[in-house]
Amino acid sequence: MGMELHTELAGYAEMENVEITDTELLYHVREALKSALQGDPDKYEQLRGVIHHNKGLVPEEVALLVTCLKALSGSVSCLDIVHHRTLISSILQMSMWNYGTDVMDALMELVISLATSSGKYVDLCLEMLVSNFMPPNSFISSLNQPRGILRKDQVIDRVHSTLIDIAELVPLSPLRLERIIKERMPLIFTKEPLILAYVENMLKLESGAIGYLVGRTMLVAIMDRLIDLDVDIAWDDILQEDFTKGIFDMELEDLEGPVDDGQQDGDEHRISWMERFNGNLYAQKLDSLMVLAFEHLNFCKENGRLSQVFDTLLQSFQQTVLMAYKSKFAQFVMFYACSLDPENCGRRFSDTIFHIFKTSRYPEWRMSAVAYLASYLARAKFLSISSVAEYVESLMEWCSTYCSNQSGGINPKAHKEFYAACQAMMYVLCFRMRSMLAIPRIRSRISKHLEDILRHPLSPLVVCLPSIVEEFLRLAKVTHLDVPDNFESSGLLESELSVTFGGRERLDMFFPFDPCLLMRSDRFIRPNFVYWSMVRNSYDNDEDDDEATSDEDDIEICTAGKGMNIANDGAARSYDQDLDEFDNEMSKMSITPKVTQWFGGDMQMPSRIRPCPDSL
Repeated sequence: MGMELHTELAGYAEMENVEITDTELLYHVREALKSALQGDPDKYEQLRGVIHHNKGLVPEEVALLVTCLKALSGSVSCLDIVHHRTLISSILQMSMWNYGTDVMDALMELVISLATSSGKYVDLCLEMLVSNFMPPNSFISSLNQPRGILRKDQVIDRVHSTLIDIAELVPLSPLRLERIIKERMPLIFTKEPLILAYVENMLKLESGAIGYLVGRTMLVAIMDRLIDLDVDIAWDDILQEDFTKGIFDMELEDLEGPVDDGQQDGDEHRISWMERFNGNLYAQKLDSLMVLAFEHLNFCKENGRLSQVFDTLLQSFQQTVLMAYKSKFAQFVMFYACSLDPENCGRRFSDTIFHIFKTSRYPEWRMSAVAYLASYLARAKFLSISSVAEYVESLMEWCSTYCSNQSGGINPKAHKEFYAACQAMMYVLCFRMRSMLAIPRIRSRISKHLEDILRHPLSPLVVCLPSIVEEFLRLAKVTHLDVPDNFESSGLLESELSVTFGGRERLDMFFPFDPCLLMRSDRFIRPNFVYWSMVRNSYDNDEDDDEATSDEDDIEICTAGKGMNIANDGAARSYDQDLDEFDNEMSKMSITPKVTQWFGGDMQMPSRIRPCPDSL
């Protein structure tokens, strides 16, 4: 192929308007490289000027650039990393987003030649490819336009194809690639389109040809970045304190529809929350990244890779998410993965957190794990009642065994794992009580264990969060469990014992799978999520019937020495009949977004466990 060399690009004044062949240009390129070694940099600088010129190129200039890049690909053996440093830098600083496909292809050919010619160029070439994960700032506005989408596909396809070629020719390059990607990962204050573009490329690597080499690192790094964004969301800019309401009362059931009965100033609160949340840049970035993660999990399921990916997510959860401080939403990646495969992933997740609760040496981790278990069992609509009951029974057995080994009285600090377990047990029962009690054998076991636990001198009903205790006892009465009915409501005000249990970090209020408040992510979680309105409404009719036959509206807290007898109501109904009735009731209820408003101490949201200085 012949072409015309222009003095303004090539600098060969004596060759103006003279056509040369590719072979002749290759000779001139090698001569230019040689001149730099001989102390005559003119031709070398002219060659570098061709490479460095990248704006407003006319077709002839593009053709010259392509030919020079190809000539350099055949001359990599003549390159010296010291003497040709500026030329190599100009090559590796080229952004593929600024060129057409001819230049892209020639550039990728040169990068492969460089990476495979000498080990000293491998990291430089990988860094150049990773830098092309994100477009230049000037290109951001066109990313959602047809031209921008086309260019993005052209760039990304070539970048990943080149990474695969280098990995095949340089076996150790994937290890170096992992380090480079982690080091260059955008910080949380980077513009959202750039973070999204970078993470998209990480996920593409995870599911690509070299995913078996770098995939785990990609997923862990992404989860770490989700946590970074999550903990930086300022809840005090979004939610307002309310020290008078309980956990269940503080859920706004519908951000768009009518406010629930009893919600005072709900419209003002709802509008205020939406305005504040939509203006939170960290929340928006987190929301968009979680949507990418959810879509990737769907892709993995469709391709039979979900179980493999879940292994990595589960390890990341134990190492990062479980110990994260004040995380609010990142954990829903685990929830969604479990919903895609309840029998495998869902079971492994609950087994893992229950095992951590039973075996960890650190009380804070155990409390966090049991809170995760309770929130998961309560909220995961995809879990069968028998599966939920199995874990609740196991939790009760643990609590019962703990009680049998203790002879002292109330001590929130000394027995905080026990109180956390009791609270978790009651929290799950608030959501699942009716369904579990429909099974006679489960009802019998629950009755036996509850009596042993709640009558013990440790008195968990006095120490645990009052709003959970109150709701648990109320629903126990509605479901015809034999509980005391002479309780005075003032007894449920927050006591110093419950504050001592929770402490300043309010670990007693930590339920990580409370409704997801991220607007775009919510549509993935919603179909498989149990909202409190679904449970509460299912009890309303029964409670109204009880009020018609009894003037007693209150319940007494069961402290040490006060019995709590739970009897079988003797209803001769089959398990299937009860579940069918329950499912029918649930299907009639609308599932709507909610806001959970937290309170306690100086915090407005329950704080996550601070990382322990030692390893597990």
